[in-house]
Amino acid sequence: MPLLHMKEIYTPLKLIGIKVFKCTDGDTYIKFWNKPRKKIFN
Repeated sequence: MPLLHMKEIYTPLKLIGIKVFKCTDGDTYIKFWNKPRKKIFN
């Protein structure tokens, strides 16, 4: 698995534990609490 560089995007959802990340490839990932990240857009 290649090393991915991600940057966290601030959203109000972060207050309830939902984080959104943007990858250098342009993909968007979402993370719920302590679960692994999942890709949501290409």
